[in-house]
Parts: sequence; structure tokens; C-alpha cells
Amino acid sequence: MKKLGLILWLFFAFFESLMAQTTFVDTCLGNWEGTMYIYSRGVLKDSLPVKLTVKKMTAADAWMWKMEYLSPQMPMVKDYILRLKDASKGHYITDEGGGIELMDYLFENKLYCVFETSGVILTSTYELRGKELIFEVTSGKKQGVDNQPVTNYSVDNLQRVVFKKVE
Repeated sequence: MKKLGLILWLFFAFFESLMAQTTFVDTCLGNWEGTMYIYSRGVLKDSLPVKLTVKKMTAADAWMWKMEYLSPQMPMVKDYILRLKDASKGHYITDEGGGIELMDYLFENKLYCVFETSGVILTSTYELRGKELIFEVTSGKKQGVDNQPVTNYSVDNLQRVVFKKVE
């Protein structure tokens, strides 16, 4: 009887985790607009309109995740694919193309990504809050002296958008 209880508990835990994954991405489906605010060392440096489009792809567990930066001086499009890697662990992959893949981790209503490139540490998050999708990217570098029990990293830059769904 205990074995059956454990099996049922594991099934429902997996099912609940799978439903949370589906709910997050399904809620993100559609067209979003907002203004990106760009900060450097705590000072607002620039802002620009941004669009985000999230669409289900024909491949199972894959979504188009397209960000359009509508800067008059330097417009840019980041056309990524978000793939579900392991629903039970809330593990996704952002495929940037060209062999670059970023690991994403979902906890409740927030998707986290931490990576390093060229000595710079970046964090990226998408968080659903009600009818808003908040996107943030921070970047910084390793600080301090080696041989310490803790390694500190600066947070020098922040890009932040509060997206609203376009109906």
C-alpha cells in the first residue's frame, strides 16, 4: 500500500510540475509591447520600444521567442527558439542559433538564466506578474581578490522591460 501511495505521489508531483511548465509558456503566447530601460551603474542611460512575440512551433515543446528592439539608430531582432528540455525539472533551452544554447530554469512563474561570456556574468529573467511579463538582464564582472571563500560579481548594467500583452 505504501508503494502505491509513493507512486501516486510521484505521478501527481510530475503532473503538477508539467502543468506549471505548460501554464507559464502558454500564458506567454502572443504579442507583447513595452519600453526597455537601460541603466549603467544605477543611472538611466537610454530607453527604446520593444516587441516580444511568442508562438508555438510545429515541433513538440518548442516556441518562437522573438524580441524586436525598435531603436531608430540601431534596430535589432533577436529570433530565438525556446525548447522544453525536462518538464520535471523546469529546464528549458534558449537556442540563439549558430550553436549557442542558454540553459533556463523555471520556478513557478519566473524563468531564470545565468551565463558567462568574455569574462562578463549575465543573468536573464522573464517573470509573469498578473497581466505583465517582466524581462530583465543584468551584467557584471568578477570582483575582489582570489583566495577568498566568496566570489563577488558586480552588477554594472541593467536592461528592464515591463511587457503588456497586445490584444
